[in-house]
Amino acid sequence: MKTILILGGYGYTGKLLARHLLTQTDANIIICGRDLGKAKTFASELDNPHVTARQADAANFDSLHQALQGVTLCLVAAPTTHHAETVIRACIHARADYLDVQFSSKKLSALYAAENEIVQAGLCFITEAGYHPGLPSAMVHYAAKKLDIIESALTAGYLNMKNIPYTVAVDELMEAFLDYQAQVYKNGTWTKPSAWDMRQFNFGETIGKRTCYSMFFEELRALPSIYPHLKEAGFYISGSNLLTDLIITPLVLLGLKFAPKRGIRPLGKLMWWGMGKSKPPFLVMLKVEAHGESNGKQTQVHMSISHPDGYELTAIPVVACLKQYLEGTARQNGIHMMGHIAEPVRLFSDMKKMGVEIIEL
Repeated sequence: MKTILILGGYGYTGKLLARHLLTQTDANIIICGRDLGKAKTFASELDNPHVTARQADAANFDSLHQALQGVTLCLVAAPTTHHAETVIRACIHARADYLDVQFSSKKLSALYAAENEIVQAGLCFITEAGYHPGLPSAMVHYAAKKLDIIESALTAGYLNMKNIPYTVAVDELMEAFLDYQAQVYKNGTWTKPSAWDMRQFNFGETIGKRTCYSMFFEELRALPSIYPHLKEAGFYISGSNLLTDLIITPLVLLGLKFAPKRGIRPLGKLMWWGMGKSKPPFLVMLKVEAHGESNGKQTQVHMSISHPDGYELTAIPVVACLKQYLEGTARQNGIHMMGHIAEPVRLFSDMKKMGVEIIEL
């Protein structure tokens, strides 16, 4: 039986991952973090013979290496991007596969610096997992399966949650603003990283039309090489509310330029406070609008996925991907983006079974 160690297993996202893994798989689960007491407490709450607890500090190689003994895969749910190299090295030396739910250019750099060692060790490292990044490229792959030729694939996200809990993971999200990139693939070429693009997307009757702003994820970069007829691709994120869009966001971006380290937490809390002022509907949604040819005719594929809880919509696709990994169909040597290694039809089918609403037009 395979064993998954959840680093940050008693955190907000870690708890959701553990609960879904227990209901969806037969893997042994290890709840792990710096505080062994908290790990044991949550493990006891789960009240399952497949669950145990261990202590490890992501900043300490020896501590983490010891905790990874006998582990099949390390599921990184903790905000450890500043210790990414330590976590990666510990997994390689412990011969443990790896999956993270972090959005960080620093983490990607650390991963690709160790790529040769990962391949030589015969390990599978999956990164950029969750809903965004994670699902946009998976949605494009899904749409491509419905078409003979895919020519355009635009994805968009709407995020509006009530009483959003501020976790340390938000700090990492704020750090991503430090090197925010906005390029999209247009007319067969990538625009400049600083070139903003705006579009309107219709998110359905409940949400309606929203103005969205381009946001680049590394998982999108490979799409034009996978689909040579593709002329247009990108991800766009909807605004939150006028206060956040017109006042708070510019202040945050400006503040991070002048205080890139000290400003992370206070500016993050300001941004989270502003997003909390949004009005209903409280929902997290992603959609893809794809165009191409099918049976010689121009065809459109539109699909949306949604859930009222953004943290759930992070955990559910990860567990759906891990189901494929545990079965061996999504385990390949090297470094892979979740949105590329997971088979999309199965991924979204399993997500639907776990409570995600999926609508296809």
